[in-house]
Amino acid sequence: MNDPVMQNGSSPDVRSESSRSLILYVVVALGLALFVRFFVAAPYVVVGASMEPTFDDYHYLIIDRFSYRIEEPKRGDVIVLDLPQETSRALIKRIIGLPGDTVILEGRSVKIVNAEYPDGFILDEPYLDPANLGGASHMRVTLGEDQFFVLGDNRRVSADSRLWGVLPRNDIVGRVLLRLYPLSQLGIFPGEFQFNS
Repeated sequence: MNDPVMQNGSSPDVRSESSRSLILYVVVALGLALFVRFFVAAPYVVVGASMEPTFDDYHYLIIDRFSYRIEEPKRGDVIVLDLPQETSRALIKRIIGLPGDTVILEGRSVKIVNAEYPDGFILDEPYLDPANLGGASHMRVTLGEDQFFVLGDNRRVSADSRLWGVLPRNDIVGRVLLRLYPLSQLGIFPGEFQFNS
């Protein structure tokens, strides 16, 4: 006896198996995409002038959400963070002060005092545009465990640790891994700066 055949030439068993396979592939792909989105990497679009000239409006970034699970954030890293007072709002800033540091803002300079440098050192920040300096510039903040001090590169307009205080480590989303747009500025770890001290 012949097996039943559909008009399109497929048996009901084959069509049912294909449907199950398609559903399984869709569920696996969706699960993998969600895992990557929430635990590995996530897309962000820059809005606002707080990181000019390093990042401008509509720069399309991929944020590395994983590496800070296995290594410590470093001075000079560009990160995306959840604003501590409003965690639904994401900001992009640069890490300036690390746990245990005392950050001293004096005019246009940033001085870091810590156990390694008890007399302190002035940060050399070549990524800044002198036209963008300004804003709050006279303060002294000592960071506790798991606390960071972050600033925007456009100090004149940036709402950062000078305004809303220290950044708890738990509010760091991740560091900027890739800039995908504009294509003329495509790059890995864009804007990151490694300080000598």
